[in-house]
Amino acid sequence: MCNCCISRRELLGAAAMVGAAATAGLGLAESAAAAPPAPFDPQRPLDAGGKSLRVLPVFMHVTFTKRDKTSWKSWSDVNNPKAASEEAGRINQELAALRGRCDFPLDLLPLVTVNTVEQAQKLHETDYDAILLFPATGGANLLRACFPPQADRDLVVFVRHESGPTYYWYEAVGTRVLKKGLPEETAGNSAANHGGPTVYDVVVDDYDEVLWRLRALAGLKNFAGRRIVALGGPGGKYDGSAPKFVREKFALDIVSVSYDELGKRLEALKKDAAFGAQCEAWARQYLDLPGTKLETHREFVVRSFPLWRVFRDWMREHDATAFTIGACMGTVMPISETTACLVLSWLNDEGAAAFCESDFVIVPAGLLLHAVARRPVFMCNSTFPHKGVVTVAHCTCPRRMDGRTYEPARVLTHYESEYGAAPKVDMPVGQEVTVLDPEYATGRWVAFKAKVKANPFHAICRSQQDLTIEGDWKKLLAEARDSHWMLAYGDWMREAEYAARKLGLTWATI
Repeated sequence: MCNCCISRRELLGAAAMVGAAATAGLGLAESAAAAPPAPFDPQRPLDAGGKSLRVLPVFMHVTFTKRDKTSWKSWSDVNNPKAASEEAGRINQELAALRGRCDFPLDLLPLVTVNTVEQAQKLHETDYDAILLFPATGGANLLRACFPPQADRDLVVFVRHESGPTYYWYEAVGTRVLKKGLPEETAGNSAANHGGPTVYDVVVDDYDEVLWRLRALAGLKNFAGRRIVALGGPGGKYDGSAPKFVREKFALDIVSVSYDELGKRLEALKKDAAFGAQCEAWARQYLDLPGTKLETHREFVVRSFPLWRVFRDWMREHDATAFTIGACMGTVMPISETTACLVLSWLNDEGAAAFCESDFVIVPAGLLLHAVARRPVFMCNSTFPHKGVVTVAHCTCPRRMDGRTYEPARVLTHYESEYGAAPKVDMPVGQEVTVLDPEYATGRWVAFKAKVKANPFHAICRSQQDLTIEGDWKKLLAEARDSHWMLAYGDWMREAEYAARKLGLTWATI
């Protein structure tokens, strides 16, 4: 009998197994995901994951025939087969160097050369996310034929001034063939419609400019339509329309799970003596990390691991890479006999995006910044700016903020409850950070760069940083606060803005 066949007895046995799983309260997804997850291991390299951006490089040129006593060619020496062959070789060498510098998932397809509109139209039969276009010579009709016709695909245009033979389209590219990228043009953009090419998609000579745009597009690909598990369901701080907005604008896939189910799963784990012993060992492993100081009851740390296991299981069962928890300031505590703060910190340090409060005003900013930076992001409360300084704080800060190194941390109680386990993470003074501040669910995001000035210990959420704002800090006075912000190590302003505009967001830089 072949492997794909099954006897009636085997079929009945399989049905009985499914029935038993259902009787035990397990869904089909849980049955399929019954294999245990990877064990907790703080030394495992952070896994930012994500889908590769598929980029199709396209070299566009035409051949000119010399004619007497009249103009017969456009700008650029790339106007004959020999020059075109040399330029194609140059592009391939540069693309190989670009691939070697890339630290995000990128699939560079083989270079394709087009000379006619018909050849350009056939490009779009290829499975790609973006075209990287090298338009040396050729007319506007040929150029436009190279533009992706699908609304959710993108274009980056590379023209030469001094990096090689000057391109004709160094002269000709502009608003005759591209949109201006004005807010009124991009307002209707979304995850499903990036709005078409704009002047901001053009690069002259500089592959650094190409690289950060591709990184932004990779972040956009891994943000749009992302699935996130929401314990207790989705909400929005001061804006109840946020879940509907993010589903429609960003195609976020929010999977709600219940506290009743959490209670059942935790009860089952409590009965597993071997798992209890494993939690004790994992607690020792975490607390032995250099720079870790325990200042709450150790049992709160041990009890955090069943929560970690359930949250991880839910993400695995629903094929999600992000998690958020509502009612974390109260409901979760009597059920888990600890807080979720430390658990969310762990999930972020492993490479997931994990946030408290199920606030879908801020969740999209966190998911996009996480997808672009490919390192943990810190969801934090904002405060009132003064003298160029603003304080941010929360109880769930990741420790691997650079994606590699654990920052020093004191493990304290959650501040408002004086219960459970929460990290107070100290960031390096002088560390550059990017901060995103959505204006509720209006589609307007404010962004600024800052540097860590100090790690104080006020009577506020445990992880707290004073930031020195770069830019006109007084502009922040009139922006939305008593709300959540997102913070990441490094300067991601260009990438985040580039992706945000393709999503139809209004961007304001401080």
